[in-house]
Amino acid sequence: MAKQGREFSGMRRVDLAYAQVASSEVARDMNRDIVLELIRAKQPVSRADLARLSGLQRSTVSEIVEDLMREDWVREGSIARRPRGRRPTMLGLNEDLVILAVDVHPRQAIVAVVDLNGHFLSRDVVTIASNPERAIQQMVDSMRKLREKHSGKSFEGIGISLPGRVDAETQRLVFAPNMAPNLKWSSVDIRGTVEKTMGLKVEIDNAANAWLLSEMWFGKMDGVRHAVLVTIAEGVGTGILANGQPVYGKNGMAGEFGHIVMDPQGPQCACGARGCWETFASSNAALRYFAERKPRNAEIGITELHALAEEGDKDAVAALTEQAKHIGRGLRMVTASLSPEVIFIAGDITQAWRVVGPVIEAEMKATLLAGSTPRLMPSEEGGLARLRGASALVLQRHSGKRHSRDVPARGKPARPAIRKKNTR
Repeated sequence: MAKQGREFSGMRRVDLAYAQVASSEVARDMNRDIVLELIRAKQPVSRADLARLSGLQRSTVSEIVEDLMREDWVREGSIARRPRGRRPTMLGLNEDLVILAVDVHPRQAIVAVVDLNGHFLSRDVVTIASNPERAIQQMVDSMRKLREKHSGKSFEGIGISLPGRVDAETQRLVFAPNMAPNLKWSSVDIRGTVEKTMGLKVEIDNAANAWLLSEMWFGKMDGVRHAVLVTIAEGVGTGILANGQPVYGKNGMAGEFGHIVMDPQGPQCACGARGCWETFASSNAALRYFAERKPRNAEIGITELHALAEEGDKDAVAALTEQAKHIGRGLRMVTASLSPEVIFIAGDITQAWRVVGPVIEAEMKATLLAGSTPRLMPSEEGGLARLRGASALVLQRHSGKRHSRDVPARGKPARPAIRKKNTR
């Protein structure tokens, strides 16, 4: 049996470092996942090489490849030159199959068209209203524009990364304190609304989970079994990988370290409590530290603060150092709770890693319970990883098996289970 795969809402993310061949009929989907992952990682690759790398029978590989080609995930390409014998046809992912990815922030959304290899074909930045219904419409308008721009492509679905927790069962946003909570985003069916309007299947998840998925799918995490990704932006979020599996918890609320109280007398948090970790460690906290030092200074954003620190401004450096200390202290809590091999730091803070990285690491190591500290790694792609993560939500959840949930296009019958070319 294939062991230690990674599961994402019905589709296992196979870690090649631990993949073993599945032999039962029940494990057919695992074999398919292994083959698709090998094609993604090794492309261009021949059927014979897939059989050799996976340990599967050539007939099994050929059957899986035919399924993947029929469903448009995989495409034949060049013919390899060999000194003798039959020249094999090489396989790769279908670059004409694309995904609409949406990364939502409290005040703006980034919409992109992403192919199966994680390449961005187009991007659009949309300022969104605080009202949920209006914000969704603005995002849909952007999606329509990009879809029309790439009308020659086939769109598999839509992935949406959200700054809050998503219930895996209901696929509703259940906790988003930075998204104008008084306007009840949790009562809005984001997925259902977008699906009905766009006529494409929609997958949504928390931004930290999507970012971790991006590191797993497009990054270099093969062999890593225990990891935490911490996002530092308007708030502090975490995505968790334990024993090779993502951890969601009841109602999708696992990993809300940002709302663990560090000081009951601390600043008011958007969640209603006082002194949560994110009130000390977020980008907003860094801006507050700077404002306390320069109260008469014109209001600046986090990018400007990072630029001042790089230029040597002592108050900017001091503000970011204070933020970094609080990040490191919170990571002690994360390490003691989960004991990860790797902690990824993602988001705004990575722009100033030269200033903050050593401070965070020193604070994290200050009170180690036992063993060695986790490796601390800044995510290198900034916000692009959240977009890639949003696209990977679709890739992971759709590619492992045929669609089990039909989505009606506008006023038309539901699409067939096996996808046909879709140029709109």
